[in-house]
Amino acid sequence: MRTENSNCNHGDICGSRENNDRGLCRDREFCGGCSYQGVPYEEQLRIKEGEVRQLLDAKSIKYGEFLPIQPSPSRYAYRNKMEYTFGDQVKDGPTTLGMHQKGRFMSIITVDQCQLVHEDFNQILRATLEYVESKGYSHYHKKRHTGLMRHLIIRRGIRTGELLVNIVTASDNNPMAGGEVFDEAGYVQAIRSLPLENQVVGILRTINDRLADAVYCDELRILDGRDYYNEEIMGLQFRVSAFSFFQTNVEAVEGLYTYAVSLIDGFEGKDAFDLYCGTGTITQVLARKARTALGVELVEEAVEVARQTAELNGLDNCRFIAGDCFKVLDSIAEKPDVIVVDPPRVGIKPDALDKIIGYGVDQIVYVSCNPKSLAENLYYFQYYGYRIESVRPFDNFPGTKHVETVCLLSKLSEVKNHISVKVDMNEMDLTAAESKATYQEIKEWVKEKYGFHVSHLNIAKTKRKCGIIERKNYNLPKNEDSRSPETPKEKEEAITEAFRHFQMI
Repeated sequence: MRTENSNCNHGDICGSRENNDRGLCRDREFCGGCSYQGVPYEEQLRIKEGEVRQLLDAKSIKYGEFLPIQPSPSRYAYRNKMEYTFGDQVKDGPTTLGMHQKGRFMSIITVDQCQLVHEDFNQILRATLEYVESKGYSHYHKKRHTGLMRHLIIRRGIRTGELLVNIVTASDNNPMAGGEVFDEAGYVQAIRSLPLENQVVGILRTINDRLADAVYCDELRILDGRDYYNEEIMGLQFRVSAFSFFQTNVEAVEGLYTYAVSLIDGFEGKDAFDLYCGTGTITQVLARKARTALGVELVEEAVEVARQTAELNGLDNCRFIAGDCFKVLDSIAEKPDVIVVDPPRVGIKPDALDKIIGYGVDQIVYVSCNPKSLAENLYYFQYYGYRIESVRPFDNFPGTKHVETVCLLSKLSEVKNHISVKVDMNEMDLTAAESKATYQEIKEWVKEKYGFHVSHLNIAKTKRKCGIIERKNYNLPKNEDSRSPETPKEKEEAITEAFRHFQMI
């Protein structure tokens, strides 16, 4: 059913009953999870789309087209994982289980009516809290470092309807918990007795005796069932374990990935790199048509899941490497034809950016979870000869401030037209000096001699200081120098020495 608003460009989602009939959350005053509580969804989309535009325009990013933001398939019950904390809302008050209260980190508010999760999550949370209260168990106190109960983690397979319940506690008889012992069998019975819509396939207990208020796994016990759930994305089968990274909104990310892959022109029979690949969804989608697909990811556990999934899906032409993106790329001989990047919120680091640009591939697809770091990275790509063909935001987290963006970048072709001009001899000498060594040769020379990496931007800035002509990029604003970081002194000296080596100065 379409919305009655004739100006809506965001499809059926804005007018569906599922997305408009729910009232405001009971806990909106205290829980900071949904910063857009009470804001009409169409307005949320306008805000997020405007944020991406504003950040790109502020960095003078030139793009071919800016497509309307893609709404989420659902505004509610889309989260497939929640990590709840035991605590209290008021000092030394009754035990609570839920989220940190907005503006008060020590306070925990019980969120058993959350609208972003399936109702089964709320039932399990409520039952767990009642069980803990009935046993008189203590909750962990962040300052005193005492208490048995620490966290509750629930994960759900959206396509399979499978649930994984993980209760996190201190170890039995640990002095931290005052000698309390957690009744594992009783907890299993409490969860199994719930009238849930989805199927609980595993009930786990994680032992965490560390002082920090974070989930660590000193020991993982399977109390009932198994330690993973199954999921399906884009026809690929996944086994998601207790602590594996996995996309939060499965239906929305499937649409995003489908769109991202569709931007690539004919990758059949080519070699593809999927950088910051997570659990390897895009890598495996590319592998279905590409000659080979390589996924690179820092988190080793995510890489292990990717390898298992590729084997599960019968894909033998893709492989995965765990490690820092730049270090991995710097250590392998393969050259890609197509590159997809999906970096963390901090974006792509300069050394990795240089390496990616150095491949000179015709197309790069950039999937971003942070428009600010996206703008910074696109500025760099634009500076070194890539055109941003298209930009499209995606609202994968309705009700929150987060926005995803997919961009297609294409490498500008070399200028083939020649114009006859009179050139001064002094200028000709400088131009000849500039052409004596490529950026890549300078970078390799510095690395071999001094053992550290310098970027394209470091070299360009040093060229200007040394009086070597640097071709002007007319896409840059006049004040571009004020927006880029200064080159460290040791790098400037090393680059200058490289210029002398190549007889450029």
